[in-house]
Amino acid sequence: MLKGIHPLLGPDLLHAIRTMGHGDDIVIADANFPSSFLGPKVIRADGVDAVSITEAILAHMPLDTIVPEAAWRMEVVGDPAAVPEICVTFQDLVQRLAGDFTVHAVERFAFYEMAKKAAYIVATTEFRLYGNIILKKGVVHPHEVYRV
Repeated sequence: MLKGIHPLLGPDLLHAIRTMGHGDDIVIADANFPSSFLGPKVIRADGVDAVSITEAILAHMPLDTIVPEAAWRMEVVGDPAAVPEICVTFQDLVQRLAGDFTVHAVERFAFYEMAKKAAYIVATTEFRLYGNIILKKGVVHPHEVYRV
C-alpha cells in the first residue's frame, strides 16, 4: 500500500496510467468485452466492477481538455438513444472527478476500433451490459505534482 494512491490501482494499472501520455486512451471494459483480441495490452482487474475501477483511475488521471471529446461509451445495439444505468453512473463519475465532460455514445464496432488504438484495456468483471468506457488522458499541471 501507498499513501494517497487509490487501493484498487494495483502495480500494473498504476504503471499503465503513469506511463500514458496526454492524448492516450484507456479502455475500462466489462466482462463481455473482447479485451484479449483487440491489440492493446490488457490489465486484469478481476473481482472489480467497471464503475469502481473508473473511479480509481479518475482519482489520479485528468481527462484531456484540448480535444472536443475525452470520454466515450458504447451505444446500445438496436436502440442508440438508450442510456443504460451504468452509463449514467459513468457520466456522473466523470463530471464529479474530471469536470464538465460528456461521455459520448459510440456505435459498437466504432467503439471496438477506438479500443484497438488505446494504450491499455482494463478487463473488469463488470456484469452489467454496456459497462465499457474509454477515457483520454489529459495533462497534469505543475501545481498538481507532488513536491518535497
